[in-house]
Amino acid sequence: MDVSGVLNTTQKTTNETQKPTESTVAPTLDYNAFLHLLIAQMRNQDPMEPMKSSDYVAQLATFSQVEKTIQTNERIASLLNTNNLQLAESMIGKTVISEENNAAGVVVAAKVVDNGVMVMLDDGSEFMVGEGLIIGESGAAPPADESTT
Repeated sequence: MDVSGVLNTTQKTTNETQKPTESTVAPTLDYNAFLHLLIAQMRNQDPMEPMKSSDYVAQLATFSQVEKTIQTNERIASLLNTNNLQLAESMIGKTVISEENNAAGVVVAAKVVDNGVMVMLDDGSEFMVGEGLIIGESGAAPPADESTT
């Protein structure tokens, strides 16, 4: 018995009744809902051509794999957040020059935002930490040009 047709019909009905101004939320299926769906599939199958037990096992394995992938993604996001917190902490007190050379100074505060770390300089300017950022110790002289030695 093909369940994809049932799921697609439900999704179409839900989408058609939504207001255009609302944001669409991705449908989620937790483990209990999946088991209820699997039981409904077993009850409504054709008794003359029952679904093979290997198909049930394959569905359970697939759902379990998706669930583990979601858990892995959540753990990676947590690690990324921890990394950003450590980066923000390490930036405090450092002298920085932005990629565009339009902001330079000592970092007095740093905050973690959705897409990285934003620093606030002693002059009140803010910018995102990213490629091209020059970081040095506070009060340190700029590095000597090696081509003159």
